[in-house]
Amino acid sequence: MSARYFAPTGGHPGQDQLLTDRAVFTDAYAVIPRGTMRDIVTSNLPFWDKTRAWVIARPLSGFAETFSHYITEVAPGGGSDRPEDNAEAEAVLFVVDGTASLSVNGADHTLEPGGFAFIPPGSDWSLKNNGDDMLRFHWIRKAYQAVSGIDAPEVVISSDAAVAPTEMPGTDGKWATTRFVDPQDMRHDMAVTIVTFEPGAVIPFLETHVMEHGLYVLEGKAVYRLNQDWVEVEAGDYMWLRAFCPQACYAGGPGQFRYLLYKDVNRHMPLNRF
Repeated sequence: MSARYFAPTGGHPGQDQLLTDRAVFTDAYAVIPRGTMRDIVTSNLPFWDKTRAWVIARPLSGFAETFSHYITEVAPGGGSDRPEDNAEAEAVLFVVDGTASLSVNGADHTLEPGGFAFIPPGSDWSLKNNGDDMLRFHWIRKAYQAVSGIDAPEVVISSDAAVAPTEMPGTDGKWATTRFVDPQDMRHDMAVTIVTFEPGAVIPFLETHVMEHGLYVLEGKAVYRLNQDWVEVEAGDYMWLRAFCPQACYAGGPGQFRYLLYKDVNRHMPLNRF
């Protein structure tokens, strides 16, 4: 896999710049352009050394409610032996820059760009940057919804290069999804995949569904239909969609349009939320 994944580096625009950007926050969706991911909007995390994070999604009442999404940056020598303080939290890690040294339940793994890890709730894990370059990775967290009679999921270590994309029917491979976990595996209550569109490919109808979405553009550009609006997006932009927000897109080219996608799956709808 020769893909290059966009990763923010922070910094600030100069005082000579105009206040012009594409950031949008509505009742149905949000667009967080890559130009907003500056030094001033980073967060620190407990028990993480030489680390900062851009928090690009978090549960909000009346909006997306099931997950949080960080872009985490770890300097050489940094990391954590106690990365997660919530025993109910499951995680997906996806590396976009540098090399992560990951240990999960006593097993050691090395994740390079395109590397994927699913970490079940209650796992004993740590992550370090033992290299000389900056490490940047996506960290998606969700409170696991256990179901009586269904086992908890296991650790999954994979990569973008190791998984053959699944073509969407009737698209001649112009629209495909890289699935790191079998979507029929009921142990999993979230799916994190990579969606790929060839130049000019489309989602030819307005998807309207119960799953919440987080979409981080890894490569390329497109025009995306969100609710009643068309918005332009490019590598490094993030889209956050609440349940039932209509969505579709046209891939703009000249290369592939690819995004990391989160959605909640495989569970009944809660009936006691209010």
